[in-house]
Amino acid sequence: MQKTRLGISAGMLAAAIYLSGLFSGYWLAIFLAGYVLLFEANQWLKISAVKAVCLMMCFSFLTTVINLVPNVLDTIADFGHAFGSISTFSQADAFFYAVIGVIDIIQKIMFLVLGLKALNQGAISLPVVDKLISKYMLQN
Repeated sequence: MQKTRLGISAGMLAAAIYLSGLFSGYWLAIFLAGYVLLFEANQWLKISAVKAVCLMMCFSFLTTVINLVPNVLDTIADFGHAFGSISTFSQADAFFYAVIGVIDIIQKIMFLVLGLKALNQGAISLPVVDKLISKYMLQN
């Protein structure tokens, strides 16, 4: 296994980035990915670091877009309450929050699997993310 400049294996550092994205959020994951991009030469490690941050952003974007629907419905209900109408969208809200819950579970499982796979310097193909990385990162 290849070692990083920190003295740990490249797989362990990639797993740390994936798992920090799961447990710690953006700051630590971006810090570690930035370190990898600036100071490490291992191409697989660089791709894994970018993949972790890109995947975090994709999940955040998806959650934000889906959250817009119940936010709009709640705003409409609030205006209705302000003008004396009693209308709620509680069933629609519950549906969208359930969808967000499923996405959150998928995100956690995906980051756990990617983190465990990274320990052996393995990778899982994620077509949308891999296409973005190959388009913008692997250009010569």
